[in-house]
Amino acid sequence: MRSGSDNPLASLRRLAESGERYGEERCDLCGAWLATEHVHLVEPAKRTLLCACDACATLFASGGETRYRRVPRRVLFLPDFKLTDEQWDGLMIPINLAFFFRSTPQDCVVALYPSPAGPTESLLSLEAWEELATDNPVLRSLEPDVEALLINRLREAEHYIAPIDECYRLVGLIRLHWRGLGGGARVWDEIAAFFDGLRARSRGGTCLS
Repeated sequence: MRSGSDNPLASLRRLAESGERYGEERCDLCGAWLATEHVHLVEPAKRTLLCACDACATLFASGGETRYRRVPRRVLFLPDFKLTDEQWDGLMIPINLAFFFRSTPQDCVVALYPSPAGPTESLLSLEAWEELATDNPVLRSLEPDVEALLINRLREAEHYIAPIDECYRLVGLIRLHWRGLGGGARVWDEIAAFFDGLRARSRGGTCLS
């Protein structure tokens, strides 16, 4: 998935569809054919995702100072996450679905939420994030640029630490399946299935450690 020069919405579409295809993508670094399940790299300066074979991925660490960073596979469900309705309103997110990650190039926490047009960025104050991190120390374990706090309040509230590529895959699913003003039944089924799968992948945990 060459997202550095492509239209970013086209990249999101390919990411959303990648779980249904096999053998149609190549490593963006060496050109080797990839399996359906493969590693992704992030280029923090451009916020682009690249597909990588295992051999190329081993050249990059999640938290290294290289141009690319390997996206980890950790999915952690946070059943004890502390977030009040007032705190959520204070984050100024217009929908009940968003993810948050620390951007090293910008030296701040970035808040993004899905929309039919792709990911939309929202301003997030340092004070709001620090309050969340104080109440939920697990947030201090997030690896910059490659892991995110993913919050779903569309149904019963769910909170996860998730790989950044999974967050963008969710954005791609919404972009791919949204129809009309309300989205249509298909997109809500896809969102529900995404979070069911994420919960199944999670190894569980608590936000108190």
